[in-house]
Amino acid sequence: MVTEKSPIIAPGQKGIRKPTPDIEGHSPATYKQPRGGSLGCFMRGALSFLLILHEQTTGVAAQSFDPTRLPTTLVSKAPVVSPTWKSPPAVTPTSKPPPVVGPTSIASSVPIPRSSNIKGTSNPTSTPPNPTPIPLVITNSCPDTIWPGIGTQNGIGPEVGGFELAPGETKPLFVSPDWQGRVWGRTNCSFNNDGTGPSNLNGVNGNGAACMTGDCFGRLNCEFTGQVPVTLAEFNLLGGINSDQTFYDISLVDGYNLPLGIIYIPAANTTWIPPNLTNCVCIASAGFLDPPSRSGLYYTNKTFPIPWESDQTNPSVGGWCPWDLQEYPPSKPGDGIYPYPDDSIQRPVFDPCLSACAATGNPEDCCTGKYDDPSVCIPSLYSENAKTVCPDAYSYAFDDQTSTFIIPNGGGWEVVFCPRGRSTNILRIFGEELRTIASGGGLTREILERVRNRTYIESANSKGLSGAGMVQRPGAAVFGVVALMWMWMVFWC
Repeated sequence: MVTEKSPIIAPGQKGIRKPTPDIEGHSPATYKQPRGGSLGCFMRGALSFLLILHEQTTGVAAQSFDPTRLPTTLVSKAPVVSPTWKSPPAVTPTSKPPPVVGPTSIASSVPIPRSSNIKGTSNPTSTPPNPTPIPLVITNSCPDTIWPGIGTQNGIGPEVGGFELAPGETKPLFVSPDWQGRVWGRTNCSFNNDGTGPSNLNGVNGNGAACMTGDCFGRLNCEFTGQVPVTLAEFNLLGGINSDQTFYDISLVDGYNLPLGIIYIPAANTTWIPPNLTNCVCIASAGFLDPPSRSGLYYTNKTFPIPWESDQTNPSVGGWCPWDLQEYPPSKPGDGIYPYPDDSIQRPVFDPCLSACAATGNPEDCCTGKYDDPSVCIPSLYSENAKTVCPDAYSYAFDDQTSTFIIPNGGGWEVVFCPRGRSTNILRIFGEELRTIASGGGLTREILERVRNRTYIESANSKGLSGAGMVQRPGAAVFGVVALMWMWMVFWC
């Protein structure tokens, strides 16, 4: 299980490592390349290796996929697995009252604004638990029931840490202005009547996991973070050097289980921030993507098109997770025709993916030990593929510059599971503009012209900024051929 520390990231600061993980229960998978020979032989061997490897790593292998089929379920038929991890220390929310409300907070006298021009944004109507509420709205746009979980690391969180949410339902919650925490989705859950443990229906007699992904030690009301792999929405509402900024991100550092979007609900003092700078989405499940496009209007309006990742299709996004990192990989065909793993085997729509760090715990994957340095720790295959399908998501420890959203304090949030559209590509197109706004530079005339200019957005998004084809590890047969050629080159010299 991956446990993260406070994700505080200073604006514009490079080399901020994602918190140190604590991994258990998985065996590392290593991939080594042959070496040897004199310099001339080395060059010839390397050329042979690259020529063969090129044929195996250019794009995702073709899959059997019906482009007209919309996803009907996220429910996997795999059984709920009893967890084997150790219980992490409890994260106790602070009991101190919220700080004095400043001019950038939502005061109790200011109504939570309706954002009718922003699709998908909800207006909370329940009574807030404290005098300076920040709305945190959870929406389920998935075709199945999910069980959102909420973890609080600082401040006052919602009155509930987990609940059931049917398709199409929205739950309005509130947090304090200094809240720091995370939201994730749990799938395939079965709880006992009082929600204190799993139901006997899952075959574990009331012990173990109650959910297939994101489980909180069998409890409906989460007191700890969810079991990996989970897609996370992370928030620090009182960030920055002077605590006058909000940091948030979609994190795949713990893996991926559900498509997720974060939609900003403006406050009275932040309505001027263009929605195409704030509303980020990660869709990495087959069947949920709209057709390829460089920009879109979901969760925004016609004035401010959102940059979209424009290269992926439903067939390609269905195979981004490396075979050895799938939580529930498809079984080998009974007739044994296909070698395993092989991407000609159809993957399920619901295909949870462990991150490399969550699966192996290796320092090079988790950026720990001697790899705790942005110049030393490089993205894994998982991180590269995750960044390809979700450009705005955190993919590994030192990915802060292309994954952290920073805006002035104020406003609330809607976390949407299975959002419409495509993954966003905001920070690669408008990262500098967002940093200018967050640092107090305001919305200049130049910024306003750029963020409203659809031609500019789509032109910038066509310059290779959204990522291209995903890389795949070559199979064992390929390495065997390469090794034989390498040995021939060495002995020939």
